[in-house]
Amino acid sequence: MAAVLLCAACAANKPAVRTQTLDKGTVQVYDFGKVKLHAYDTRDAMADSVFLVEKDGNLVIIEQPAFYEGEKELAAYIDTLNAKPQAKVLSYHMSGGAFLPDVPVYTTPQAREYGHHGGGKALIDGFVQAFGAPFDGKISDMDRELPKGESTVAGLTLRVIPTAEAFDVEIPKINSVYTHMLGADTHSIIAGPAHADAVLDTLRQFQRKNYRYILSAHHMPEGQAEVAVKIAYIQDIKELAASSRDAADFKARVKAKYPAYLGENYLDMTAGFFFPSK
Repeated sequence: MAAVLLCAACAANKPAVRTQTLDKGTVQVYDFGKVKLHAYDTRDAMADSVFLVEKDGNLVIIEQPAFYEGEKELAAYIDTLNAKPQAKVLSYHMSGGAFLPDVPVYTTPQAREYGHHGGGKALIDGFVQAFGAPFDGKISDMDRELPKGESTVAGLTLRVIPTAEAFDVEIPKINSVYTHMLGADTHSIIAGPAHADAVLDTLRQFQRKNYRYILSAHHMPEGQAEVAVKIAYIQDIKELAASSRDAADFKARVKAKYPAYLGENYLDMTAGFFFPSK
């Protein structure tokens, strides 16, 4: 494992950031002093990210890897830290249940329903079929219920913000928020015009609250510049869908405008929502 320093703190309130390269994925470590954020890029087939918030010798883990290889690698990385995992906060990613099974899962009843019976379960079933044995389709259950609003988990203050499917979570200590998808260079799953409007509302709230970092389950931490880029992208998605003949035409138009974007499988899903099969 080689560690490379990316940059030192440019101001007292700006964290030092370094990247640690693992065998498959990478970890970006943001050092705020009393709090550290470890952002694990799994580099797996779904480009998942997992976030570890370290404070006072405790770790709060936000989401979890979905492939056994990533679970093993992240568990080995955690073993190198001088901090003990105390909680897994799971919102949109309930698969990967074999990862640190003795660490209690904190979630909301709505997120549990989404992962066990709703759209999240349907996605997991599809991933099991698509990826086979390397994918951990075991679904985690709820050990501790997270209430709406502010609560303390392993000494860390969190604020739960319910969404249509599950929840976002603020981490006030580092002026950050976790949400399912941002990715200024990546397609997003947009489930039709109404969902696009809901996502735009959320992103504009991120701007009003002026979060330093937006943590999302399929990207490394981003900032306000990326929020503005994503707002423009989703507005374009709505307009291109409204002027397209069918799913194929829509996808061609989006790819022509965003040729370098990653996550084409997410664009396929968006096309399916805007142009459902008859």
